Amino acid sequence: MSSRVISLPEDLGEIASETSSTLKAFGVLEVLVRAGRAVTLSELMQATELPKPTLHRTLALFEEAGFLAREPGGRAYIIGERLSRFALDVLRSDGAAAERRTILRRVVSELTETCNLAVLKKGVLIYLDRVEAPWPLRLHVAEGGGALPPHCCASGKLLLAHLPAAERVRLLELLPLERFTERTITDRAVLESELDRIVSVGYAVDNEEYVLGVACVAVPVANRHGDVVAALAVQGATARLPLMRAIEFIPRLRAAAAEIGSTLG
Repeated sequence: MSSRVISLPEDLGEIASETSSTLKAFGVLEVLVRAGRAVTLSELMQATELPKPTLHRTLALFEEAGFLAREPGGRAYIIGERLSRFALDVLRSDGAAAERRTILRRVVSELTETCNLAVLKKGVLIYLDRVEAPWPLRLHVAEGGGALPPHCCASGKLLLAHLPAAERVRLLELLPLERFTERTITDRAVLESELDRIVSVGYAVDNEEYVLGVACVAVPVANRHGDVVAALAVQGATARLPLMRAIEFIPRLRAAAAEIGSTLG
């Protein structure tokens, strides 16, 4: 039996080539996300193995689209606002989101207080999900989760505390430590000590630091690799939930955080 070579039609070969190029382009974004910091052109070349002209074109395209941005001086690249929003939308809408919400609902039912799941993005705290307890007195949160200052809320301080040391230092230098109540920490040295304490004890508190009459306790949520990527918190009016009472909920919060963490990559 004679053998013959079967060749792909020319257009299919072009499609395969375009697909490969597209995947390599998205690899640039993947490198930025995994790095968790600004990445230089030479580092991107080494990580992606893309030719310099191709990489330049890819970076220019993503920068124009808002998926990445350049740091001041233009020597390094960071995740852009559009990519950050995309990542949050994925977390809010993926199949595991329903499972996370079920866990939150169960915890709220048990504790009879509001619980939320939050992440730190570009120096602000953003809610991935929030389940309100059926009480008349509630803390208003802007539609879509809003963006809260991290230095005066339990989840924000917890996530600041678990940042890599260099990243934490840089962010603390940039954060405007605005005062919201007489209990808000506005001294950077005091805040740094508080963050060290949080890492040591494994939880964070908001003792009426953002809103008078509201207390909050947060615990870390780690992904399957052990990285702290979110915070789970319980929150309530101090007339009903004094801080010491909220601290008693920590074991239940930690159990729920472990469940939620198993849904994260």
